[in-house]
Amino acid sequence: MRHFGHIAPAARERLFLQEPCEFGPDSSARVLSAALGATLYSPATRPRLADDVIKQAGRGVVSMVLCLEDSIDDSEVAGAEENLVRQFADLDARGVEVPLLFIRVREPGQIADLVHRLGDTVRMLSGFVLPKFTEERGVPFMEALTNAEKACGRRLFAMPVLESPELLHLESRGETLQGIARTVDKYRDRVLALRLGVTDFCSAYGLRRAPDMTAYDVQIVGAVIADVVNVLGRADGTGFTITGPVWEYFRLQERMFKPQLRRSPFLEGRAEELRTALIEHDLDGLLREIELDRANGLLGKTCIHPSHVAPVHALSVVSHEEYSDAQDILRPERGGGGVMRSAYTNKMNEVKPHRAWAERTLLRAEVFGVARQDAGFVELLAAGLAE
Repeated sequence: MRHFGHIAPAARERLFLQEPCEFGPDSSARVLSAALGATLYSPATRPRLADDVIKQAGRGVVSMVLCLEDSIDDSEVAGAEENLVRQFADLDARGVEVPLLFIRVREPGQIADLVHRLGDTVRMLSGFVLPKFTEERGVPFMEALTNAEKACGRRLFAMPVLESPELLHLESRGETLQGIARTVDKYRDRVLALRLGVTDFCSAYGLRRAPDMTAYDVQIVGAVIADVVNVLGRADGTGFTITGPVWEYFRLQERMFKPQLRRSPFLEGRAEELRTALIEHDLDGLLREIELDRANGLLGKTCIHPSHVAPVHALSVVSHEEYSDAQDILRPERGGGGVMRSAYTNKMNEVKPHRAWAERTLLRAEVFGVARQDAGFVELLAAGLAE
């Protein structure tokens, strides 16, 4: 699979200076952690879950979480587990390519049980999402994952969710973060990414952000994100990929844009019309939050509605200007440091301080591609939404 792989090759060639790379479940953790993109969550109770997975893959989704936790009622868990086993068998029988699939469990014991019940279809499973992750809760989850991996003979990744009250509360945050750091470092090879449970953070204080506010506008949430990145997102080799928080609003329906997008991936000059429509339909806050995610060191995003996927992916593509700067900074002859004016003549590129940024940018370029100079966000979004 690849990002923007669902659009025609000719359209990709017009959009990209460097096309996104191909990757799959057996790719390196370095590539997969960067390539998660918009990870779409779906309740594991959905009766046509296999159809949903195939449909979303056809729309450009490359990672999905099938949820047994907060998205379903406590009384539905047993039925949802049975449904997962049936739906994996259905997907296997169809022999189709599926996104990276993860199961969000509630308790460590579910990991071994589900791996056993999935049988041979476990080869379609990339790993598990681990809720309310702390050192105390996390160690049993990671031990269960390690044992399940040995039992099935396949690599299984963990994506811990950082959402516990102990992490939010100021008096326990530092100790909780250090405990999480010890745990994920011990199991580093199995931790694909860390996910932020901002809805739970808000819940602890009875808060809910409005559609015109980002998570960073809620200062108590923004402070936690900053501390998580400070401890767990460092660029010195000790850090992990940390994904952006969920965006809760989805009044926008993709079909509203279909008549505008079918004529051409470049909208025939209608870019401003689409941009205005996006703002009118509550995506302005989402777009600002995606930009702030990246500015604060996060990559990818938790999504609970398909209409969020294309904007996340469009804003993840590396611009021609970013790519030019990153390449200049990382030229071998620049190894000794120094500073130079960017090729766009609008900023300075200082080799040593900007090196980590450049390396991260080139990794993003590898998995999301590099846009041509004349292809911006609106063109990429239009291509991502077009069928």
